[in-house]
Amino acid sequence: MRLAFLIPPMLLLAACGQGEDKKDATEIAINADGDDGGVQIKTGQNGGKLTIGGKDGTAVNINIPDFVDFDIEGDFDIDGVKLYPGSKITRVDIDASDKGGNDKATVKLGFTSPAAPAKAADWMAGEFAKKGVKVTRDGDMLAGKDEDGDDFTIAFAPDGATSKGTVKIVSN
Repeated sequence: MRLAFLIPPMLLLAACGQGEDKKDATEIAINADGDDGGVQIKTGQNGGKLTIGGKDGTAVNINIPDFVDFDIEGDFDIDGVKLYPGSKITRVDIDASDKGGNDKATVKLGFTSPAAPAKAADWMAGEFAKKGVKVTRDGDMLAGKDEDGDDFTIAFAPDGATSKGTVKIVSN
């Protein structure tokens, strides 16, 4: 399976947020599908599970131990631009496929931000401008292409005096 190289980083990513305070654990869902089978990883407050399925119907199921706590927010950026300071990633969804020779992936991140939507969008638009990344803005949503040619959007919505939002990156 061509996606087999993704398994070690997926295992590490799946362990993200699985530290001591599980009620605040980042929920992660990863689906990598190919002509020869697939890999699914799901984690959250109740631990995690890795399933590797082959084309022939065989499957391996592994419980993921709670032994690692990565800094997802510290590691995430688009061309050097991080989320608004103090933001917290609450959910990671990755869907990748290489069926029929067409490599395609979509990454969606849910997050909360300590700033109101307009303030967080203004800050991020300014940071992209400093890095020379062209983004368009529609209200409190930013859209652009990263240096690899992948399309991305970052949408902010009100959540009381703060905001919540989503980042979507689509690779073709």
